[in-house]
Order: sequence, then structure tokens, then C-alpha cells
Amino acid sequence: MKSRAFIFLLIPVLLLFAGCSDTTEQEETPTTITVWHVYGGQTDSPLNDLINQFNRTVGKEKQINVQVTSVSNTNTIHELVLAAANGEPGASELPDLFISYPKTVMALPDDSILVDYRDYFSEKELDAFLPAFLEEGTINDRLLILPVAKSTEIMFINQTIFDRFSQATGVTMEDLDTWEGLFEAAELYATWTDGKTPDIPGDAKSMFVHDYYFNYFQVGAESLGEDFFQGDRLAFGPAFQTAWEPLARAALRGGVWLKGGYATESIRTGESIVSVASSASILYYSDVVTYPDNTSEDITIVSRPCPVFEKGDRLVMQRGAGFCAVRSTPERERAAVTFLKWLTEPKHNVEFVTRTGYMPVTKAAFENELPKAIEGLESAKYASLYQAYLDTQETYSFYVPPQLETYLSLETTLEDRVRAQLALGRQDYLAAGETGLEQIGAERLQAFREIMER
Repeated sequence: MKSRAFIFLLIPVLLLFAGCSDTTEQEETPTTITVWHVYGGQTDSPLNDLINQFNRTVGKEKQINVQVTSVSNTNTIHELVLAAANGEPGASELPDLFISYPKTVMALPDDSILVDYRDYFSEKELDAFLPAFLEEGTINDRLLILPVAKSTEIMFINQTIFDRFSQATGVTMEDLDTWEGLFEAAELYATWTDGKTPDIPGDAKSMFVHDYYFNYFQVGAESLGEDFFQGDRLAFGPAFQTAWEPLARAALRGGVWLKGGYATESIRTGESIVSVASSASILYYSDVVTYPDNTSEDITIVSRPCPVFEKGDRLVMQRGAGFCAVRSTPERERAAVTFLKWLTEPKHNVEFVTRTGYMPVTKAAFENELPKAIEGLESAKYASLYQAYLDTQETYSFYVPPQLETYLSLETTLEDRVRAQLALGRQDYLAAGETGLEQIGAERLQAFREIMER
């Protein structure tokens, strides 16, 4: 009887310990969140390095494990996200976090599958971000894309060749701070290079190349106080003409590169020496120019803020994707947000962006961490870029493009038509000579408008 009584007393005790053991094991099982991103490769990625750092520190403390399941590009992730959201056969399950532009969110069949970050960030926490960066991620009055790294448009200059041009003509880098000054310099550069081979007429080199004419015109028009968009169409008013005329004049005279491809290509071959492009393209700007005759030369690339119009506001494009969080369980949503808050802390965010060529996303990161980080950069090219970032953030306003379903098609059409009309104008100019400059520029503008307004 005593033995039986002892056994009956022992059973509850054993069950209690078993329950404690199960609870301990459950508490020690981390919440795993999955991520699709675009920063680097699967085995060589600055973001993966930061994720490993998070997992070893805050993740370990809070029982959160961030797992990268795909490193790709934004177009691929766009397609994968839509396939998953539409339930296409064989589509992967959506991760907890994925990199996205607004176009991806707008293409979703139902954006309610995404977390509204305002449910997890206080107003004080959101006030730490640059307002324009949050504005771009706000869709249907919900903050669905959280910025973690941004880019803008920067002017890149081959200082090595520019210094020779400057010494010969007196043009300075400061002259390039306005679009009017830049295009005047491009005309002088065409004359200067053409004059080097007097026996070969019409072989001027182009000083300037722009990667995104669509951005040039839309930011330019808006900076001059004119709406570039009218519903789902474009407006070609006086501000557009103000932007067109100096560009066309320089292009007809040969000072602007009009062929396809990215600016990095013509800079790499010495066919042009100044570009305006996405700041993230710094990764592809070579420190060596290889000329058509296979000779090469070491060069110095420096960065400056994007030019502005003399009578326009200091406005510049802001670019870059952010993270969307997929609705799941409260535990996984909180875990995902915990990681994003850690990643956007000024110290971690600057560590991340200075390894990828992007801008940080908070005011404190710009004001406190980025200046210190610049001092520690070994690359003069990157130090120049990040100083240009600081100057841009301090003196410019960031432009947020409209969220239009037709935006991409309008961009593609305008890019093609602008280049085509200016290239035709260049051929007309070579045939007609200087006396035909103004008329040819006006004719090409009229032809462009007629094509775009059909």
C-alpha cells in the first residue's frame, strides 16, 4: 500500500517536470522567418553578413532566426511574388519578407496579404526615417514597403580627362552644377574634341551621357513648377521645353551620347566623361578607360550631386526598393519587424549601405553615422560618392514618382523617342551645318510631341 501510494504521489511530480521540459523546449525553439532579397549573391552578400550578425546577437537573445531562401534580382522576385500571390501551379510559397518596388505591390491581386508597418512602428520610430522614403512605400494609405537602402541620381565625372578639358577651356566642375551649365560645357567639349582632328570633320566626342531621360524630364518639369503627369498621360508644357532646348542643342552638336546601353559603358571606353545615373551604379564604374584602339589609362572617378535648372527647385529622384512583410502569425510578423528595426538602426544601416553603394534611410544615419563611415572608407571613389550623398540629402528634396499603372510604359516610350529624335537631329545638323541648329531642334521637338500624343 505504501509503495502504491508513493507511485501515485510520484506521477504528478513526473508530469510536472515533463511539462516544464516541454515548455522549455518550446521556448527555446526560435521563430524562423524567410527572406528574398537582391543584395549580392547567395554566397557573397553584404545583407547575408548582416543577417548572420543579427542571428548571432539579437536573434539569439530573442529566439529569432532569419533565413535567406533566395538572392536574385528585383525583376525575378517580382515575377515570383506575383506567381505565389496568384496561386500559380508550382509557385513557391511567399516568404515572410521580400524586396519590392511599388509596382509589385500594385500588381498584387490583394495587397491585404501584406503587413501595414504602422501597426508595428510607433510614430516616433517612423519620424526617424526620411519622409520621402516612407511616402514611396505608402500604397492605398498603408505603409507596405519599408525602406532599408535607397539610391538617387548622381553625377559621375572622369576627373582625369575632365581636368585636361578644363585646363584647355576654363570650364570647371562647378559649371556642371546646373543643367544649363552642363550642356554648354558639353557643346564646348564637342568643339574641343572635334578640333583635335581637323582633317576629320564631324568626329566630335560626347561629354555627357544620361541613363534616364524620363527622370530628367519629369524631375526637371516638377522642379520648374509644372505637373509632368496628367492622369495617365504626360504633359509637354513650357517647363518641358525649357528642359528640351539645352539638351537638344548639345545633342545636335555632338556633346551628348545618344546610343543605347548604360552610361558606364561609354565612360569605360572614353566616349563620354560625365554621366548622370543611379548612384547604385557606382559598382560598375571602372577606374580604367580602355579606348577603341585597345590602349588604356587609369582614371579617377568623382561624384557630385545631380545638376538642377537655374530657375528650378533643388529636386532629385529617389530610387530603391524596400521590404514587404507577408501576413502570417503574430509571432512571425513581430520577428520580421524586429529584424527590420535592427537593420534600420543607424549604425547597422550605414554598415550595410556603405558596402552596397546605397544611401541610409534615417536622418540620424545621415547626420551621425555616415560622416564617420566616410572617414574609414579606403576607396576614394566611394568616399566621393558618400560625400555627394551627404550634400544631396542636406540641400535637395527627394522626388517621389507617382504610382501609375502606365508609368513603366510611359518611361519606355519616352526614352526610346527622345533618343531617336535627337539622333535624327544630329544627322540633320551634320548635313545642314550650324545655321540649321535652331530649326532642327524645334522640328525634332514637334515630331517628338506628335508621336507621344498619338
